[in-house]
Amino acid sequence: MEKVTTFFRMIKIEHSLFALPFAFTGALLAARGIPSFWKIFWIFVAMVSARTIAMGLNRVIDAKIDSKNPRTADREIPTGKISRKKALLYIVLSLVVYEIATYQLNMLCFILSPIPLIVFVVYSYSKRFTSLCHIILGVALGLAPIGAWVAINGTVNFGIVLLGIAVLLWVAGFDIIYALQDLNFDKNYGLFSIPAKLGIKNSILFSRLFHLTAFIIFVYLKVYFGLGIVYIAGIILCGLFMLYEHSLIKSDDLRRVNMAFFNMNAYISITIFVFVFLDFLLRGMI
Repeated sequence: MEKVTTFFRMIKIEHSLFALPFAFTGALLAARGIPSFWKIFWIFVAMVSARTIAMGLNRVIDAKIDSKNPRTADREIPTGKISRKKALLYIVLSLVVYEIATYQLNMLCFILSPIPLIVFVVYSYSKRFTSLCHIILGVALGLAPIGAWVAINGTVNFGIVLLGIAVLLWVAGFDIIYALQDLNFDKNYGLFSIPAKLGIKNSILFSRLFHLTAFIIFVYLKVYFGLGIVYIAGIILCGLFMLYEHSLIKSDDLRRVNMAFFNMNAYISITIFVFVFLDFLLRGMI
């Protein structure tokens, strides 16, 4: 159990708060209400296991790099708290659970299940060859609401793809902020990122542009899905969170990057889910 707990610390299980609420938002929109208990259960299992695979792969693949970066040198694999072999074992177990979950949801989910896995692997290597690594991470999380929609309806439509794109831009925006911490290390080690390529000021500008575009898409989804005023109230609140997030980051002061990265973005994902739920509830759709 100690090793399992260490593994969950390694993959930062609390960061599930970024993607999981968007998966449930996609499920609400697909069902136009609350899906069945079993759909919710298997979506939850698929999401948690997929995220475990993604973070586990990233930690294993980046173990050598992490050991050389002062910010990440105390992570579980570099410090020997968990071996690469044990980490790979947990990844394989999570993969089995993930495939069982997608099969339980529907055949299309099962057939499409390798797509996120491919994205996870590509992302884990992406800093070695492209500054667009933040976009690839965004794709990984943007698949969450799309996957949940497929799980409920067995189809894909334009609106849910737009939601996925909004999540992509939101994730890429906050990952650029997070990557500011490693700007000098990335340059010295020959890794790729937008901060390493464009510098702090331009990176912050790109992050703001991504978040502004994501916000516009979130607003438009009110029209596409026929959502009400409660949803708009939630999106305005998310916009305020984004503004506050960016107020924490200054080109000459990056001390509050972690607060901007985790706290504000966890609030955003949860807020969108809660206000979609409340919108359906108050209009008698739940």
